[in-house]
Amino acid sequence: MISWKVLTFSQLNTHQLFELMKLRVDVFVVEQTCPYPELDEKDRHSDTRHLLGFNGDMLVAYARLIPAGVSYPGVSVGRVATHADFRGHGAGKSLLAEAIKQCENLWPKDDIEIGAQEYLLAFYRKFGFVQTSQMYLEDDIPHVDMKRKAIV
Repeated sequence: MISWKVLTFSQLNTHQLFELMKLRVDVFVVEQTCPYPELDEKDRHSDTRHLLGFNGDMLVAYARLIPAGVSYPGVSVGRVATHADFRGHGAGKSLLAEAIKQCENLWPKDDIEIGAQEYLLAFYRKFGFVQTSQMYLEDDIPHVDMKRKAIV
């Protein structure tokens, strides 16, 4: 069972901040061997929300929820990461469902846009996302833009 917290940057305590940065670096920099500037100003944007999923005291899932106009014209979900020990057991599905729910609560009239790794297209389609771009390389990893229309 995953318990969820949605916090602004200023609401994160030092342990939560460390755990989310460690998970992101473990997944995106180490596992995907992709050196890139992991920290950016979007993390501390006043309207950004950090979605943290805990199993007990362990951070097992994370996503960054960004308001419209910062990364895309619509709201965006990024830095979607699941701890390696929890993959294949539904944690990623729970994470994305919770991210969508939180975006709809925070910004109900906005579409949700993502830059998805191409190999995850089918996964995101199951949640109502449709491809809106051709494949492009981001940090040498094939990506496509996708959008989920707001249900108003």
